[in-house]
Amino acid sequence: KRGIPMMCENPMLAMPSERDVPEVVVLADGDWPSGRVAASLLRQARCVVCCDGAARRYLAGGGMPYAIVGDCDSLDPAIAARHAGLVHRIAEQDTNDQTKAVRFCLERGMRRIVILGATGRREDHTLGNVSLLADYAAEGAEVRTVTDHGVFDPLAAGTTRIASRAGQQVSLFAFDPATRIGGEGLKYALPERLRLWWVGTLNEAVGESFTIRVSQPALLFRVF
Repeated sequence: KRGIPMMCENPMLAMPSERDVPEVVVLADGDWPSGRVAASLLRQARCVVCCDGAARRYLAGGGMPYAIVGDCDSLDPAIAARHAGLVHRIAEQDTNDQTKAVRFCLERGMRRIVILGATGRREDHTLGNVSLLADYAAEGAEVRTVTDHGVFDPLAAGTTRIASRAGQQVSLFAFDPATRIGGEGLKYALPERLRLWWVGTLNEAVGESFTIRVSQPALLFRVF
């Protein structure tokens, strides 16, 4: 609380559920979304944009992507030929395929984005993919990454009220060690600053909501 400037309160941040119908899913090439909520989000999405490496499995399961986006270094040539009209090759190497796909969506006015398949298989890819959520939010996306185990949400600077349940496991991460933090509704006292990645992890909600205040953008994880 101390030292965090007063800013507008962000709306209540709900958990994803099986009832949600995403405007668009960006499907990355990590662990396949097989958990109850993650699989439902993929099944019910209005459209799916595949990072190039994810296209093979999505097509094999009977899905038809809205687009296949990436540098295409991991896209099966047979798929590229068969679905040439869906392929959007972006050759630059300054961003990863997930970012290329998210920006593809933003350029077409699709701002409410659920990312699936962003974790697993390669730990370095996992860290990179989830850390990018704050960048996407800064570009105007309403974005979250859903895994089989929970959800990552970027937190804007200011105050956010967050839906929870008693006993729900919660972790907080910051990308700048100077990030100041405060809040109510968690079992364990928060540090004054999120100076290292681990210091905000493994907390626990005590009720149906909790409040987090941060001086700079941060990242929240809640388990299902």
